[in-house]
Amino acid sequence: MNIFRLFGDFLHLGSICLLLYKMIMLKNCAGVSLRTQFLYVIVFICRYGIDLFTSFISLYNTLMKIFFLASSIAIVYLMRTKYRATYDTQSDTFPLYFLIVPSIILGIIFTDDYSVFELLWTFSIFLESLAIMPQLFLLTKKGGAEAITSHYVFTLGGYRVFYILNWVYRYFGEGYSPYNAWLAGLIQTVLYADFFYMYIKKVWLEKKWELPGVATILDRK
Repeated sequence: MNIFRLFGDFLHLGSICLLLYKMIMLKNCAGVSLRTQFLYVIVFICRYGIDLFTSFISLYNTLMKIFFLASSIAIVYLMRTKYRATYDTQSDTFPLYFLIVPSIILGIIFTDDYSVFELLWTFSIFLESLAIMPQLFLLTKKGGAEAITSHYVFTLGGYRVFYILNWVYRYFGEGYSPYNAWLAGLIQTVLYADFFYMYIKKVWLEKKWELPGVATILDRK
C-alpha cells in the first residue's frame, strides 16, 4: 500500500467520524443530505456485500470495508430515526434517479467483464462519483452550512483526490490503469472543483461559508 492510498483511507475515515460526531455530540443532522447518505449505502453494499465473503486481501482492508459499510447504514438509520426532527426534508430534494440511472448505464458500458461482481463494482464507482450531488445541492439551496458540515464534505472530497493520486502512482509504478475508475474519478473531481474553491475562499480565508450557483441552475424551470 502506498502513502496516497493510506492518506485517502484516513481522510475517508475522518470524514465519517466528523459526520458521526456532528450527529451524536451535537444531536442534529441539519445540513446533511439523507439522499447522499442513502446513495453511499447502495455504493458500499454493491462494492463490499459480495466481496467481504469471497475475497481476503488483508485484515486492514477487511476492517475498512466493514467500517464503511456499517457506518453508512448507521448514519442513514440515525437520520431516519433519532435525528429525524432536525433533517431538512424540504431542501433535500435532488432526484436520485438522475444519479442512479446514469450510473447503471455507465457501469454496463465500462465494466471489465459482465460477471455480477464486476458489474456491481463498476456501478458502485460511478454512483460514488455522483453521490455527493444531493449534498452539494442542499448546501447551495440553503445558502450556507455549519463549519463542521463543510469540513465533512471537504474531507470527503480530499479522500477522492488522494485516491486519484494513488492511481497515478500505481500507473507509473505498476502499470495499473483502471480506465473505469479513472473516468469516475474525473467526474467526481469536476463536481468537487467549485466546492473546493469556495471552501478555501470562504472557510479558510474569510471564515464563513457560501456556495452560489448550483441551486439556481437546478431550480430553473
